[in-house]
Amino acid sequence: MTTSRMPALFLGHGSPMNVLEDNRYTQVWRALGEQLPRPKAIVAVSAHWYTRGTAVTAMEHPKTIHDFGGFPQALFDTQYPAPGSPELAAELQSLLAPVQVIADTSEWGLDHGSWGVLIKMYPQADIPVVQLSIDGTQPAEYHFELGRKLAALRDRGIMIVASGNVVHNLRMVKWLGDTSPYPWAESFNQYVRDHLDYQGEHHPLVNFMQHEGAALSNPTPEHYLPLLYVLGGWDGKEPISVPIDGIEMAALSMLSVQIG
Repeated sequence: MTTSRMPALFLGHGSPMNVLEDNRYTQVWRALGEQLPRPKAIVAVSAHWYTRGTAVTAMEHPKTIHDFGGFPQALFDTQYPAPGSPELAAELQSLLAPVQVIADTSEWGLDHGSWGVLIKMYPQADIPVVQLSIDGTQPAEYHFELGRKLAALRDRGIMIVASGNVVHNLRMVKWLGDTSPYPWAESFNQYVRDHLDYQGEHHPLVNFMQHEGAALSNPTPEHYLPLLYVLGGWDGKEPISVPIDGIEMAALSMLSVQIG
């Protein structure tokens, strides 16, 4: 690390089964947890807390949310008892003003988009985590701008961990047989990679729907938008790297991005 800033990560989380599996993606997540500076706390942004308005978990002990179905009982039995941080939640409310951020003290917790990757990075669950919701009523630029504001936390030892998938079309996944990526999935995934370090106005990854493969790659935007919370905080000088990439089941990108 050539800078004292805590890195920011976007992790393609894929199937909840990654929690139970040991594969090339989970091995990279584990390595990141071992090799990166240890954060004082984590702000998680997950595709799976998609709301009207913006909220932050503000409880002392966020619950582990099993927001999926049809998986082995062992997955439902898995808990990630990381502490929360009402103090950090209150700081986020101030930092993101004038956006009104609702302090959620009971309803949500950590969903599998966040704990599913953090359990590999920090299996001891001993780092405080707050989760920020994604306001589904707002345009992409809004999420990019929130990322700009969140970047200030990185100078204080707080890591941003956003989680989604830049290509996420469950209706078109191939479960069996030839699972090679669709051309539109490969094209859009490469488009994202090619523009990670874009500098200037009208960022192509904010205006991602202009790509011909965007509508098929993201029939709904919630799995793509977490990336913007990481890219928004890039200072234009920090290194940007891709810890792991790959397209699973033809239509699910596991691309991960590291800032710093």
